[in-house]
Amino acid sequence: MPETANSSISYIEMLRTSARRVGNCTCMGLDPIIEVLPESQKDIRSRLTSFFESLFKAMISRGLRPAAFKPNIGYYAVLDRPREHVFDGSLALADIFGMLRALFPNIPVILDSKRGDIARSSENYAKEAFDCWNADAITISPFMGSDSVGPFEKANDGKRGVYVLTRTSNPGARDVQGLPTVDPVDEKDIYPLHKAVAILVSSWANDRPGTGAVVGATSIRELGEIAAWFSQKEIPMLIPGVGAQGATAPITMEVLQTAGYELPLARINSSSALTHPWKTGPAPSDHIDRCLHNIDRMLRETAL
Repeated sequence: MPETANSSISYIEMLRTSARRVGNCTCMGLDPIIEVLPESQKDIRSRLTSFFESLFKAMISRGLRPAAFKPNIGYYAVLDRPREHVFDGSLALADIFGMLRALFPNIPVILDSKRGDIARSSENYAKEAFDCWNADAITISPFMGSDSVGPFEKANDGKRGVYVLTRTSNPGARDVQGLPTVDPVDEKDIYPLHKAVAILVSSWANDRPGTGAVVGATSIRELGEIAAWFSQKEIPMLIPGVGAQGATAPITMEVLQTAGYELPLARINSSSALTHPWKTGPAPSDHIDRCLHNIDRMLRETAL
């Protein structure tokens, strides 16, 4: 079984070390849409792996190395047909994990699966991420509280990351995450739910280092508040929303710096803008160059 990026150090140190080595805090989302990738007569698995192999090798040749990668499992599982014994999507994801380990050693791979259940179910999801996929970190939902989060934290043992959905980047996030709730610690103040979750994340991180938060760059005021709350703590932040969702890397970096947050612990994510910025098929003949242009810009905009 392949090792994690660096299983001898904590996830916190893995983040710091990788960010400083590559000089940025970019997280490259790997969320392929098969319809917009270059046309090919190959099967789905081969089509995905050949696309990413070409892109990754071109990145290496240009010296473009992000500080993390984040495949969303849903983009791969949807390509499987289990009842027909076809697992092209999952096998492609396994191939991509292998390429990342070989081509970008010691760079964290975050499995974006947003799992969340209780008891044995959460334990199984944790094993799925950490044992089956051998990911360095996972995204999870805290909706069922410590019963849901606990098994993931227990499984990480400080060597893996657990990113708790806190203030997500989607427009509908305010429907639930903005609801008023009582401070979960002193039960006196009233906060929006996302701040209550941030307080819980801080508490959980005290006991389980490597526990972090997903906080969208599209909610810039909330991002600044949460970053300031975490500024004196070792709490990783995964920050989606840059690119297609409308946020920008320079403003995100400015907010983090103003808040006094430790930049090497942040991973600012962009997905489709880096892997298929043409959005709809067919892919243009210069598709690799378009990707490299956006990747280069993102790395420069998130430079440490």
